[in-house]
Amino acid sequence: MEIIHFPDDPRPARWVQPVLALGNFDGVHRGHRKILDRVRRVASEHGASSVVMTFDPHPSRIVRPDKAPPLLMTTAQKLEALAAAGLPRAAIVRFTLELSRWDPEMFVRTVLVDWLRVAEVWVGANFLFGHDRTGNFSLLRTLGGRYGFRAEKIDPVRYKEFVVSSTRIRRLVGEGRVDESAALLGHQYYVDGTVVHGDRRGRGIGFPTANLCTENELVPPRGVYATTTTIDDVVYPSITNIGVRPTVDASGRTSIETHIFGLDRDLYGTSLHLGFVQRLRDERSFDSVDLLRAQITADCEQARALFGRLSL
Repeated sequence: MEIIHFPDDPRPARWVQPVLALGNFDGVHRGHRKILDRVRRVASEHGASSVVMTFDPHPSRIVRPDKAPPLLMTTAQKLEALAAAGLPRAAIVRFTLELSRWDPEMFVRTVLVDWLRVAEVWVGANFLFGHDRTGNFSLLRTLGGRYGFRAEKIDPVRYKEFVVSSTRIRRLVGEGRVDESAALLGHQYYVDGTVVHGDRRGRGIGFPTANLCTENELVPPRGVYATTTTIDDVVYPSITNIGVRPTVDASGRTSIETHIFGLDRDLYGTSLHLGFVQRLRDERSFDSVDLLRAQITADCEQARALFGRLSL
C-alpha cells in the first residue's frame, strides 16, 4: 500500500483525479466495505486513482479523550484490511487539537482540495466533520460544488435488523458476543500479537498454551472461546482462555492463553493472528486441577464439534 501523511507529504503526481473513500473505518466492517467497493469501481471506470483517507489518532482521542472508545483495530491492522479490500493508496491525516478546531470548509479546502485535489468523495450517510462535527453530507456536497469535486454517500448497511456500525460491533465484542460481531464485521473479530513466556502450567496439565501479548485495545471479556490461530498463513483451530486462571494462579493477572489443536512446538517470539469464533463459557474456579483438566477436555470437544460444522 502507498501511504502519505498530512501535512508532511505531498500528494504523488501519479495519483490521478483521486476518488476518495473518507472515514475512520475502524473494523473495516460490511458498511465500510460497501463504500470501498464503490470507490474502487468508480475509480476504475474513470481511469482515476482510488484512495482511502482516515485519521490518526482517532478524532475522539483528541476531542473527548475521556470518552474515547477502545478501537477494534490498530492502525497497522486497519491499513492491512483496507489494502486487502482493494484500496492501494491511503492518505492519513494527523488529527490534532488545532485541526479539530477547523470549520468544515477549512478542512475541505485545506485537505481535500489543496492537498489531495480530489475529483470525487464518498462517505457514509452519517459522516460528520469539522469543528464540533458541524459538517454533514449536505454541506460536503455544497462545498464540493464550490470547489469542483463531486460528493456522494452510501446508505447505512443493515445485517438482519441491525445497522452495521463500529459502535455496535464494539459493544458486541465487549459483551463476548463474538459470533454476532463477526456477522456485522463480515469476518472474525481478531487480535494480533506475539507469544511470550508464561509459567508453563498449561503444559503441566496436558494442554500447552501460547501466551499472547497484544497491542489491540479491545479484548473480549473473561471466558473461554473457540478461536482460530493463524501462524505464517496457516490457520489452526484452537481454544482461548481470557482471564486470571483462578484455579492455578493467585496473582490476579489477566492473560490470553491459546491451546492450538494439532500443534505442539516452541512458539516463543512467534507472531499470531487470533480470531474469535464463539464464546464457550465463563471463566470460573475449580476445586482441583483434575476438575479443571476435565473441563478443558470438554471445552476442546465442544470446540472441535463447532469447527466440524464450520469451514476454516
